[in-house]
Amino acid sequence: MKTKIIPYIVILFSFTFLFTSCNETTYKIYTGNAPVFMTYNELRAAVATEQDVELENPGKIYFKDDFIFIVEERKGIHVFDNSNPSSPVKRTFVSIPGVVDISISGNILYADSYIDLVVLDLQDINNIHEVTRVKDILPYAVPPADNDYPMAWVDENKGVVTGWEVKKIREASEHYNPMYPIYKQEDFYDQVSASGASSGVSGSGVGTGGSMARFGIKGNILYILGQYEIKILDITSKTNPLLKGSTYSVWGSETMFLTDKYMFIGTTTGMIIFDLSIPLSPQQNNFFTHANSCDPVIVDDTLAYITLRTGTTCGGSTNVLSVVNIKNIDSPKLVMTYSMTNPHGLGKDDDLLFICDGSAGLKIFDAADPKTITSHLIKAYSDIHAYDVIPFNGILILIGDDGLYQYDYSDIMNISLLSSIVIPGR
Repeated sequence: MKTKIIPYIVILFSFTFLFTSCNETTYKIYTGNAPVFMTYNELRAAVATEQDVELENPGKIYFKDDFIFIVEERKGIHVFDNSNPSSPVKRTFVSIPGVVDISISGNILYADSYIDLVVLDLQDINNIHEVTRVKDILPYAVPPADNDYPMAWVDENKGVVTGWEVKKIREASEHYNPMYPIYKQEDFYDQVSASGASSGVSGSGVGTGGSMARFGIKGNILYILGQYEIKILDITSKTNPLLKGSTYSVWGSETMFLTDKYMFIGTTTGMIIFDLSIPLSPQQNNFFTHANSCDPVIVDDTLAYITLRTGTTCGGSTNVLSVVNIKNIDSPKLVMTYSMTNPHGLGKDDDLLFICDGSAGLKIFDAADPKTITSHLIKAYSDIHAYDVIPFNGILILIGDDGLYQYDYSDIMNISLLSSIVIPGR
């Protein structure tokens, strides 16, 4: 019996050896950023409301119907009832993996969740829930990694990357590439009785985002800005967004600001102006070139205000506020440039200009004369690392590295702090 078995074993071993020899793979071993994955099934089952989730890493802000929405970057959204700005009430936290941007039409909220667009119902703030999602509409993106080490190859079939772990990596040589070119997500940043608070967000109108926004709504159209293109979705049926197409902007597109007739895109190399006469088909009207730098932009009547800053992946060595005359939309002209410390987001209400000047804090100017803005500083709050603002009806909502601040500026000679929600230890 044994004499019959041995020849079969030898033959089997020979075939295994030949198979391995003919398909030999070489490997590279190095220390790098290894991806931590969340499967697609886990991603699409992760939206849920939670209580007692503290603000830790605030990002973009949004305001609608006395509610403030603060993005906890790549984790979810904090919802505050702001019926009384002197005492905002924490209502809930909505867990949405990968979220960076949001926008609201009526009582429907749109948020990115890595590669998906998630649609949430806000009619009952105590019961925010997902009603649908548009899968695979956004580019595959990864969070920031430790720049001291290369990123390992990312197998997109395993799911989305939620983080990185620095460790020894054994990788097939065909995949080894320390400069692996994959799109990175933008780094772009006490519960009390809710007695008397409104029950939810109204079914009409749209909300207001900060100057760092990548989502914008005009009528029944939702625009989503990517690194080099604008996705265009029909939201006539708010709970059933339909992708209608996309249009190219330029590589390095960062922020979006909408007016009645135009879309202004802040990019790392300049400001792009799109004509929205045909909302489903934006047409590029002009391009105003500036120094290579990160660039949020806002527009007020015939003037555009642009901040440029250093210290980011955008490159450049400029920290300024630029004012551009757009009265002739076909020929934007620079009015004045002002030196700043490290300007981020900005907002404007009538003649008041609010600038988040990074570590230099919040600065409030009288901008009635665009040629003498920095000569008319009204107030400065240097103890805040300011990121973005929303001025609305005499109340300024500010988000910074250390939390949320609100100011009453209805009397410009007596601007006062109304409330703050400060992150412990910041």
